[in-house]
Amino acid sequence: MADLRKIIIDDTEVEVDPSLTLIQACEQAGIEIPRFCYHERLSIAGNCRMCLVEVVGGPPKPAASCAMQVKDLRPGPNGEPSVVKTNSPMVKKAREGVMEFLLINHPLDCPICDQGGECDLQDQAMAYGVDFSRYREPKRALPDLDIGPLIETCMTRCIYCTRCIRFTTEVAGLTDMGTLGRGEDTRVTTYGNEMLPIDAADPEHAVGAALRAVMDSNLQGNIIDLCPVGALTSKPYAFTARPWELTKTESIDVMDALGSNIRVDTKGREVMRILPRNHDGVNEEWISDKTRFIWDGLRRQRLDTPYIREGGKLRKASWPEALAAAAKAMKGKKVAGLVGDLAPVEAAFSLRQLIEGLGGKVECRTDGAKLPAGNRSAYVGTARIADIDAAKYILLVGTNPRDEAPVLNARIRKAWANGALVGLVGAAVDLTYPYHHAGTDRAALQAILERDHGDVLDAPSLVIVGQGALREADGAAVLATAMEICARSKSKLLILHTAAARVGAMDVGAVTGGGLAAAIEGAEVIYNLGADEVEIAAGPFVIYQGSHGDRGAHRADIILPAAAYTEENGLFVNTEGRPQLAMRAGFAPGEAKENWAILRALSAELGAPLPWDSLAGLRKALVAAHPHLGRIDDVAENAWQPLPLAAPAKADFVNAVRDFYLTNPIARASAVMAELSAMARARAEKPMAAE
Repeated sequence: MADLRKIIIDDTEVEVDPSLTLIQACEQAGIEIPRFCYHERLSIAGNCRMCLVEVVGGPPKPAASCAMQVKDLRPGPNGEPSVVKTNSPMVKKAREGVMEFLLINHPLDCPICDQGGECDLQDQAMAYGVDFSRYREPKRALPDLDIGPLIETCMTRCIYCTRCIRFTTEVAGLTDMGTLGRGEDTRVTTYGNEMLPIDAADPEHAVGAALRAVMDSNLQGNIIDLCPVGALTSKPYAFTARPWELTKTESIDVMDALGSNIRVDTKGREVMRILPRNHDGVNEEWISDKTRFIWDGLRRQRLDTPYIREGGKLRKASWPEALAAAAKAMKGKKVAGLVGDLAPVEAAFSLRQLIEGLGGKVECRTDGAKLPAGNRSAYVGTARIADIDAAKYILLVGTNPRDEAPVLNARIRKAWANGALVGLVGAAVDLTYPYHHAGTDRAALQAILERDHGDVLDAPSLVIVGQGALREADGAAVLATAMEICARSKSKLLILHTAAARVGAMDVGAVTGGGLAAAIEGAEVIYNLGADEVEIAAGPFVIYQGSHGDRGAHRADIILPAAAYTEENGLFVNTEGRPQLAMRAGFAPGEAKENWAILRALSAELGAPLPWDSLAGLRKALVAAHPHLGRIDDVAENAWQPLPLAAPAKADFVNAVRDFYLTNPIARASAVMAELSAMARARAEKPMAAE
C-alpha cells in the first residue's frame, strides 16, 4: 500500500492514499462533492464540470476534482500539506455557472418526467444553482432514440454525462453507443441510428441492426439508474407511480443463483419496480434486465385459490377441503417431494421433514445435475464471487455466464479488462470479451488436465463449472476432472448454479441418492413444490404448491396457491454459498399463503404436525440443524473433498440456459419477457439471401 499523504480539505487535515482522486479524498473526509458524469465504477470522463473545487496554490481557476489525483497537488512553500477548498466563493460561483449552462437547453418538464423526485439534476439545481436564468432564446430539441421495449428516451433532457456510453462499453461490453458532433451539436446515439438510413429490421445490414444493438445486452436497464436526469427512464414503469408513493423493501433476487441485492418498490399490493442495491461482494450495483423488469409477471397467471381436479377438470376449493384431499391422497402411499428453483430454504426444509416423516424421498436436483450430497466443496466450491476480481486466469467449463448470470459475467469482463486471461471449454458463445476457446467437448477438458499447465494455471486462478457440464450422465466425472484441475493448479472452484433455491435445498439435505429418477421411482404421490422445469409422466397423483399457473399446475391433481418471492420472508443461499434474506414487500393475491405455512397446515392434517408454529420457530429449528444458515451474508469456508477421478464420456457440452428471458414461471408470465424473448429469437435468425 502506498504511503498516505496529508492534505487539508476545508480546514480539516486528513491522510489519504495519493492515488485517490480529489473527489474520492473529499468523500473519505465526509464532504459531499456534486457530480453528474463521475461514477466510481466507470472510467473518468470529466464532462460535466460540476465537481469543481479550488486548489490553493494551483492555477487561478477551479479544478475538476474527478480528474485530479492527490499526488498531483503541489505542497505549500515550506512543505505544508496541500489545501483544497470545496465551499469557497470561487467554487460557489463556478458551480452556479455550470448549473446555469446545464439548464439552458433542459426542457424543465419535471411534472411529467418519470425521474421527478429522484433526479440528480433537480437535487443539485436546488442545492448549488440559482433561482433565475439569464437565457431567453428558444431551447434546442433533439429526436428520441428507439432502443427497445425497456428504455424510454427523451434526448432533449440529456446533459451528455456519457455514463450510459461508458457503461455499455466498459461493463456490458457493447460498442454501439457513442456521441456525434461537438459543442451544441453533440448528441448521444447508436451508430446505426445516425450514420445511414437503413431499416433496422433488415438483418442483412449490420449497420441497420446497430440501431437496436443495445438490446443485445441483458444488462441494459442499468443505464436507467446511471442517468442523472430523465433522458433514460423505464418504459414499462412509465407514468405508473411517483417515488414518494412507493414503499421500499430491501430484498434478494431469485431470477438466477447470484443472489443480487435488490430493492422492491410497491404501491399498495402491487410491485411497481425493482432496483439494485449495492453489495460489493455479490452484484456490486448492477442487476440483469430479467431481475429488473420481471415484476409484471408477478401479476399475471397467478394462483389465488386452491383447486381440486375432478373428472379431468380443475374446480375451485376451500383451503380445508384442499388440505383434507391432499392428506387423504398422501396417507399410506409412497410419496416423493420435488423442490423447485424458486423455493426458499424454509420451504425446502419443511418439505423434507414432512415427506421423510412419511417414509418418502425429496429431491431438489430436478434438472439431473450430478451434484454430490454433503460435499459442499463440490456443489458450491471454494471461491467467492469477489475472487473473480483478483484472478489472473479464469477457466469456464460448460457454461455461458452471459445468460446464466449476466452480472457475474460483467465481473469476469472487468477481470479481463484488468489483465486476466479467460478460457472456455464448451459451446462457443459471445461473452462480450475475448477468450481462448479450448474446445467444445469433454476431451478438451481432459486435455487441460493432462497437459503441463506451465505458468498459465500457476497464476492465481479460478475454475467456474456450469450446470450444463453436470446435467448429463457423466456429470460426476466432469466435476471430478474440474476439481483435479483445481488441485493441480492450486486454483479455486466455483459452481455456477442456475436455480436460486438449489444450494439452500442441498444444504438442508433435500437430495436422494441416485437423483431425480431414484426419488420418483415407484412414487404414487408426488408433492411438487414449485418444480415447473420438470415433466412428470402420467401415473402418480400430483399435488402442486406454487405461485403461477405454469407447467406444474397443468399437471396437478390438487393445487395449493403459494406466495411468490416478493410476498414472503425467505432465506436463499446463492451460488457461492452466501445465505441472504429475501424480505416480504407485499401480500400474496387472493387466498394464496406462504410456502412454509402451507406445509405446516398440511402436516397437521396428516396427523404429524411439524414442530413449529411460526417462521421464527422454523428458523430456530433450521439453524439448529444447519448452523451456517444462521450466519446471514457470511460465506462459509468449505473443506476440500475431491471426487474420485473417472473418464467422462465423449460428447460436447450443452449450456443449461437456452432462453435467458423464459427460465421460470414468473418470467414466462411476464409480457415484457415474452417480447424480449421474441426479439432475441428474431435477432438470432440467420438472414436468407433473396433469390
